[in-house]
Amino acid sequence: MTPTLLGRIQTRWVLLWTIGLAWVLVVGPFLPLAGPSVGAVWLAGFRTLLIVSIVGTAWEFVYHGLQQLRWDKDWPTLFGLLVGLNEGAVAYVLLRNGLPLAIPGLTVAPFVWQFGTVWLVVWAVSNGPIRVLFPRWRFAGGRFW
Repeated sequence: MTPTLLGRIQTRWVLLWTIGLAWVLVVGPFLPLAGPSVGAVWLAGFRTLLIVSIVGTAWEFVYHGLQQLRWDKDWPTLFGLLVGLNEGAVAYVLLRNGLPLAIPGLTVAPFVWQFGTVWLVVWAVSNGPIRVLFPRWRFAGGRFW
């Protein structure tokens, strides 16, 4: 079953704010940062999740339009992983320069480390365990409610 637009948006939010949040809490203290407190690192992680949730929802409409050009109206699994590159780039620019969520002094390495690992974990869960834990999710077009 191909996830619908609403299903992809719901899945994005549910996974980012459960699996992604848990991963940020676990990974935060191990980021390769020089100086900031763990609280500051977690705040940066939460802001990243918020931006990826909101801006990623807008991206879903772009992805949906592009998918309509494909004969099967779906992405190959690899595309779901690779869209993290453009979403990560936009999130980094917004976190670096965007007000009011900007993080002064944000460098590329910790952002890539945190965003990249969160993206990989969420992508892996969306392509594996979620199908086992929520079998109705697949038949509901990816919707949770």
